[in-house]
Amino acid sequence: MTLKYVMEMIDALDDPRAGGEAVREMFIRYGWTEVSVERVEGPKGRTDFVKVVFPGRRGKRSGQAAPTTGIIGRLGGVGARPIQIGLVSDADGAVAALSAGLKLADMRRRGDVLPGDVIVATHVCPDAPVQPHEPVPFMGSPVDMATMNRMEVDREMDAILSLDTTKGNRIINHRGIAISPTVKEGYILRVSEDLLRIYEAVAGTPPVVFAVTTQDITPYGNGLFHLNSIMQPATATSAPVVGVAITTVAAVPGSATGASHETDIALAARYAVEVAKAVGAESCRFYDADEWRRLQELYGALTHLQAPGRQAHAAEA
Repeated sequence: MTLKYVMEMIDALDDPRAGGEAVREMFIRYGWTEVSVERVEGPKGRTDFVKVVFPGRRGKRSGQAAPTTGIIGRLGGVGARPIQIGLVSDADGAVAALSAGLKLADMRRRGDVLPGDVIVATHVCPDAPVQPHEPVPFMGSPVDMATMNRMEVDREMDAILSLDTTKGNRIINHRGIAISPTVKEGYILRVSEDLLRIYEAVAGTPPVVFAVTTQDITPYGNGLFHLNSIMQPATATSAPVVGVAITTVAAVPGSATGASHETDIALAARYAVEVAKAVGAESCRFYDADEWRRLQELYGALTHLQAPGRQAHAAEA
């Protein structure tokens, strides 16, 4: 049934007037009101940040200790007007995250409450800029990455899924979704066995894992090449982050219209919901805590990779 929420969300966002209030109204129609919308002005326009909170049965908002799942929809914008008319491929991350939120809202309306809290966060901009990138153009954003992380990465999130269109590359040659290794505080860790297990159950296929490099887990703006912004939440938190990429076989520009595959977006949304169920129930670990401690003992901290870098600090000085 997740496809229904995806189609409703695409219909709402494929609009030159799309914004956070339209998203809030959709959640209200499903009986959910814990939705905050904040408009932020940037050097290249404005966008609406949307955050939806679902308190769990045993979550922190209920005074208990079940882990909180963060579902972040990453993108530059849902549209690139006036250069492009219509919903762009880059919108898929926001559509997937918000569709997962609609599913959770509908579950709550029917009486199903997850064990842990879930926080869904993304932003909506119908007229974001386009920027050069190899091998195909990327969508830019009206606000910088530091602002995006500040608005979307919540301190309460104990484990984060970052959902993002990841089609503009020659690294992932697969139609559907792919997940990343876990990234935590500058370390690229082994792929979570629990997340692989959930992938197999949700997709019904062998899991696909995409490569992550050191460059990808450093902050934007340092002059290094990044696959895209999918791993950028990892630069702003100590929580483990896993990317959920919505992918294609061929390289597709983020600014392309008519390029969103509803069934693939629904797969990403279903995966996010199932992971949130398991995280709250403490049956899904993003990383091995014992191995993490051993890495720290052997090699120390790598948190400097979450920072802008030496040259950036020198320039600020």
